[in-house]
Amino acid sequence: METSIVKSQAYGKDRVRVVRVVRHADGWQEIADYSVRCLLSGAQFESSYTKGDNKLVVATDSQKNTVFYLAKTLPAEKVMVPEVFAAEIAKFMVNKYDHVTTCQVKIITKPWERMQLNNTQHPHSFYREGKETRWTEAVVTKINPPSKIGLKARIDSGFYDLEVLKTTNSAFTDFWRDELTTLPDMPDRLLSTKVLCQWKYVAGNLDALENVPFDAIYAGAKRNTLDAFANDPRAWVHASVQTTLYIMADRILNDFAQVDDIYYALPNIHYFPFDLSPFGLKNLQADAEVYMPIADPSGYITATVSRPSKGKI
Repeated sequence: METSIVKSQAYGKDRVRVVRVVRHADGWQEIADYSVRCLLSGAQFESSYTKGDNKLVVATDSQKNTVFYLAKTLPAEKVMVPEVFAAEIAKFMVNKYDHVTTCQVKIITKPWERMQLNNTQHPHSFYREGKETRWTEAVVTKINPPSKIGLKARIDSGFYDLEVLKTTNSAFTDFWRDELTTLPDMPDRLLSTKVLCQWKYVAGNLDALENVPFDAIYAGAKRNTLDAFANDPRAWVHASVQTTLYIMADRILNDFAQVDDIYYALPNIHYFPFDLSPFGLKNLQADAEVYMPIADPSGYITATVSRPSKGKI
């Protein structure tokens, strides 16, 4: 016979990733990206621990659904401020369930910073706060070993972990379909990726590298990456991650003759609209405002883009 008592208890759902997009009539869009923990407690839950009685247990999946439901139905100003949203979730839970004494909601904000291009804030494109990582690798080889006369140099440079997101102006339609295809056409979607970009310089000797504007090329590669992602006015550029990747690389090659070729890897970090139809709410396709980030699996798009005939600096 068990004699121990439950001194305290709480249960719920953790790491509920929810994204809310607010779309204004003038084209300006806002985004809030949260990780939510919701814990319920109350004396009547004790029997679920000590007697296997689940009659009063509000399933953690239901708690997750509530977070998405409120993200959709609450006024935007009550969702976009994490303190207000947390209080609204907790208030909803204790009011809805008589046997819930306390609801504890913790929200971790995963902030996005609005892109600023040409001294103008972009209406719907963002990048993750925090610095991407810049790297370089130099390889120097003797042309006629063991002689030290004549050295060939190669420098690879780039950056990674530049996380970007835009809430509109990205599509994926008219792709191959067969009996294994379930993905629908997406004429407009939320697109996010964590950019890896690298390029190489090739020189006949080390002296040729002395006048290469390495810092300017790094800054230009980042600028072109962000600008092509957010601003290119041609619709076909945003028809897929592949086309956006190609334009990013093409811009860098056109701006910097010293760059030999460009490699990009762009994982497609999925943000899918959360289906709220079981609760009588429209949140798919043109009605999408509340999204669930999906860590795995993700798309992974890569390419190396070069000039038709490569030159050396």
